[in-house]
Amino acid sequence: MTRSNTSAIIAVAMLLSLPLAACKDTKTLQENQQLKTQVAQLQKENGQAVNDLESMTAERDTLTKENEQLKAEIKAFKPKKSGKKTAARKHHHS
Repeated sequence: MTRSNTSAIIAVAMLLSLPLAACKDTKTLQENQQLKTQVAQLQKENGQAVNDLESMTAERDTLTKENEQLKAEIKAFKPKKSGKKTAARKHHHS
């Protein structure tokens, strides 16, 4: 009788645990789906960030070249200085 009671208890315990396991599996599946969605969103954002970075790098390179050209133009317009320094006049007050 003890053996059949033990078997019955084990059978009942297994039957009661099935809904809990199914519930846990459902919860795990939902969490897994949410994580997949988050990963997809992060990958999308990462791709956009890479595109933005490439655009900004290209713009920076263009601005750097333009800046160098403008500096060269400014240098061309500046008068050339002679090597002689003019003596500063000192004013003496009496």
